[in-house]
Amino acid sequence: MTDEALLESPESAGLDVAPGVRIPAAELLVRAVTGSGPGGQHVNRSATRIELRWNVRTTRALRPEQRTRVMAKLASRLDGDGNLRIVAGEYRSQQQNRRAALERLCAVISRALIVPLTRRATKPTRSSVARRLDEKKQRAATKQQRRGSHDD
Repeated sequence: MTDEALLESPESAGLDVAPGVRIPAAELLVRAVTGSGPGGQHVNRSATRIELRWNVRTTRALRPEQRTRVMAKLASRLDGDGNLRIVAGEYRSQQQNRRAALERLCAVISRALIVPLTRRATKPTRSSVARRLDEKKQRAATKQQRRGSHDD
């Protein structure tokens, strides 16, 4: 399914963000606004800049544990109502900006959903402990030999 079809038809399934996570198209609020950037007078007259909003707090796309993870990771990017706002205006075409905004939303959400692996403590092997102790003994012996006898 193309990104244009996603946002033009309200009955479309949604946007696949990560495995098992699909944001319904009805939850995405897309606005075209006039923006700055390349284009001269064209940019002042046409609404090519895309503003994409998605409410993390009220979405049905995430399970409760995913919602808390996303809200914690993206806390600085969410407004008071829990909306994530993504703006794309680097292209002269509204379709390209829409595609860029959707790709950015997918990237941000998929990164926020990654669960870091917990570190498991490991013990050094018996041979590495023996090697370390042997090297210590050799260093101690070398330093012991450097000491001269002070028979003055």
